[in-house]
Amino acid sequence: MSKIALVDDDRNILTSVAMTLEAEGFEVETYNDGQAAMDAFSKGLPDMGVFDIKMPRMDGMDLLQRVRQKSSMPVIFLTSKDDEIDEVLGLRMGADDYVKKPFSQRLLVERIRALLRRQEAISGDAVAETEDTKVMVRGDLKMDPLRHAVSWRGSDVSLTVTEFLLLQALAQRPGFVKSRDQLMDVAYDDQVYVDDRTIDSHIKRLRKKMRGADPEFNAIETLYGIGYRYNED
Repeated sequence: MSKIALVDDDRNILTSVAMTLEAEGFEVETYNDGQAAMDAFSKGLPDMGVFDIKMPRMDGMDLLQRVRQKSSMPVIFLTSKDDEIDEVLGLRMGADDYVKKPFSQRLLVERIRALLRRQEAISGDAVAETEDTKVMVRGDLKMDPLRHAVSWRGSDVSLTVTEFLLLQALAQRPGFVKSRDQLMDVAYDDQVYVDDRTIDSHIKRLRKKMRGADPEFNAIETLYGIGYRYNED
């Protein structure tokens, strides 16, 4: 049973999300600010953290910074609708993914499971192999879903869960167009409304990260008014 630390100053979120995670078989510890969580972490770290960014006493950014001094445990940020700058800073500091409020709890559960699968694979624990977990190679691109690992021409690229899922969806069928609606279905569930700009923003950051490995990266093509396509050549 994986132990999840849920840190948020909204008691309604703490209660409802904790109930959902416990129903999914997780052990959950809740804290209403970063300092309370850090005090508890000094006695033992959980398997994963879900941190709100804006909290009293110690916010999510400070908490993540302290955690990263001693652990690489997966961390998901809960962010407000307009916190894009905080998202970018958080990812640079070592957060693994973020989920925007208001969020579907099912979406959060899937993000948690994806990161825990990656952690199990990294630590060498046995994980069943399926079509969705097999290593995929598309030209210069290599994706390992179990380890949540991506490389381009041999260079590792660090992606969030959302970015990984979008790239995987595009690369699975090179040459075929994926509409923004189809990509929304991949990255989110039907309980969460996101507009086209959200997908465009993810693709923009995804391209930027891939170009960090190769400035000439152009495998993701935009078809204006239609969607995106992955070109293998």
